[in-house]
Amino acid sequence: MEITLYINKFKELRYNFFKWKYEAGYVYKLLLAFNFALLTALLAQIRFYLPGNAFVPITGQTFAVLLAGVLLGRWGGISQIMYVGLGAAGLPWFANITGTTIGYLIGFILAAFFIGYITEKYVKSRMFYGMLSLMFFTTFVLIYLPGLTYLYFYMNSIGISLNILELLSIAVIPFIIGDVIKAVAAAFFAKAIIPKKSYGREVDIL
Repeated sequence: MEITLYINKFKELRYNFFKWKYEAGYVYKLLLAFNFALLTALLAQIRFYLPGNAFVPITGQTFAVLLAGVLLGRWGGISQIMYVGLGAAGLPWFANITGTTIGYLIGFILAAFFIGYITEKYVKSRMFYGMLSLMFFTTFVLIYLPGLTYLYFYMNSIGISLNILELLSIAVIPFIIGDVIKAVAAAFFAKAIIPKKSYGREVDIL
């Protein structure tokens, strides 16, 4: 009986948070976005390079990007704009704005905004398989695509010509397992934390 009470209390608390977050004023939303920018920056410090690959690091920030969209809705995209903008302004959050990872930073903004838009608008997207599909799409399309595109042109600009297989071998294949794990973990977390009933202007209210 106590377990049921705790579960119901948790569901009530999470619904109240998301309802409040959706209806909150711009000041509160900006504060939440800034906090997630800080979280992204913190997880970005968890980084290491695989042997033989000095171009693209493995980091923990992708997990923060995915959760920003879940917890903040479309304001998750604002949090990533803050993260990229403050880093470009000089905060030591990433190597530099013209480095090999700038395309991925652009992808972070797209991914967080897209996840936020879909989860706020469609209740069905909040189920596990909906979330898992969303996490995979944003990770391997919205983040990887601009990341790979920029990396390709950047490498050519410094005199290193790469074909598609070489590009994939340094910027995709070594990271697939880690990114799959992060996407699955984010989907599980999102399913547990986000309400399965309407708290805003959803178009498919269950």
